[in-house]
Amino acid sequence: MSLSASLPLLILLSSLVPGLVIFLLHEESRRLRTVLNLLGATVKMILVGVMIWGVFHEQVYETRWTLAPGLDLVLHADALSVLFVSLSTLLWLVTTVYAIGYLEGSPHRSRFFGFFSLCVTATVGLALAGNLFTFVVFYEFLTLATYPLVAHKGTPEAIRGARVYLAYTLAGGMALLIGAVWLRTLAGPLEFVQGGILGGMEHLDPWALRWIFLLLIVGLGVKAALVPLHGWLPQAMVAPAPVSALLHAVAVVKAGAFGIVRVVYDVYGVEFAASLGVLALLGAAAAVTIIYGSVKALSQDHLKKRLAYSTVSQVSYIALGTAVLGPLATIGGMVHLVHQGVMKITLFFAAGNYAEALGVHRVSEMDGVGRRMPGTTLAFTVGALGMIGIPPVAGFVSKWYLGLGAVESGAAIWVLPVLVGSSLLNAAYFLPILYRAWFKQPPAAWPGGHEQAVGRWEIKGALLWPPLVTAGLAIAAGLFAAAPYSPLEWARLIAEREYSS
Repeated sequence: MSLSASLPLLILLSSLVPGLVIFLLHEESRRLRTVLNLLGATVKMILVGVMIWGVFHEQVYETRWTLAPGLDLVLHADALSVLFVSLSTLLWLVTTVYAIGYLEGSPHRSRFFGFFSLCVTATVGLALAGNLFTFVVFYEFLTLATYPLVAHKGTPEAIRGARVYLAYTLAGGMALLIGAVWLRTLAGPLEFVQGGILGGMEHLDPWALRWIFLLLIVGLGVKAALVPLHGWLPQAMVAPAPVSALLHAVAVVKAGAFGIVRVVYDVYGVEFAASLGVLALLGAAAAVTIIYGSVKALSQDHLKKRLAYSTVSQVSYIALGTAVLGPLATIGGMVHLVHQGVMKITLFFAAGNYAEALGVHRVSEMDGVGRRMPGTTLAFTVGALGMIGIPPVAGFVSKWYLGLGAVESGAAIWVLPVLVGSSLLNAAYFLPILYRAWFKQPPAAWPGGHEQAVGRWEIKGALLWPPLVTAGLAIAAGLFAAAPYSPLEWARLIAEREYSS
């Protein structure tokens, strides 16, 4: 098998094989488990680097298995899939380092890291899916692989949160499956093609396509946390901090948003979708979600729940950019897929550090944490300012291009108020946290009875370096947005290829 035919499979196996081996390890095999985790993540990084170079130079990478006549399982690399795979691979490596430090001494580590690897495998599989059938398979695999991670603590609250997550995502998966099967019966094999495959099929009933689009978006909108399908996400915050980071920045939420992009651009085709009028529905759902999530975040005292509702809002920028017709809006939505992931994982790493070192779980408990944990709080500050959209952090670049895209497409009258309103609300729920953290006096004793943290400055390196690294990446993505192979330039490449097709 040639490199072009085997590379997608090798990228998939680089996390699948270590994960399966980790399941078999005893809890005491800490060193071997660490080696397997880091080796798999490093190998995947190298392989994805090869793929980035090849796809940029229009090399074709595809692995295909025929399961039945007209039913193929396909892994295929294009510019869009490489953007998501690169994000998942980079953040998996950083999250693995964080998780190793976070779970040190805790029970069931082999089970955790086994499912952790399966979760990333499923994410990479759906990112590289070359047709809708393959996407659905890995989409459901992701649901099943993530459930044990949400339930990992085994407490009644964790089990309840995991069950809510499973109920929502299985229902969403059923809607996605029905829509995919219905579309398959009408249009035949559903390969992902730049520019879409449905526009040239004039025999198809437009109303059937509209109903199918609704089913697909509902199915994907559950994981993408579109209102009112978002109810599982705050409940899932009972999971350990590395899992929360995975849900919000690497895997589940991003999988839903990525699926929406795939359906609009590579199944329907953005111009054909606009002619059907379905982009207006998607844009309205995204706008409502952006404002609703920000308003709900304002009232949350629990830090992780405030961040969860922030994710509900921020991820819908991707759907908004997809719904606004035009290359600039596409660039804004695509680049936010990466920028939001880097910024949000920074925030969840920091939240985990506060809980681990000081027992701080609530915004009202964060007085003076910046003096006690300056490195963690610096990283949190960068992530928060990026979410607001303050330059030079990466979030500014996303919002700038979304605003330019709105003007370009003639949608400024409703998109710009959403962007401005959301940014003001982001400031309203992030800036008070930063004020508390840096300018208020710390309490005489931190909550949670974490006496072992007294007298210690910051937190151990395995938990401190990951948020500092991702905060640095968020700044670099803003400062060097025009650099070759940057997320912004890659988003330009995607938009160029989609619209030229």
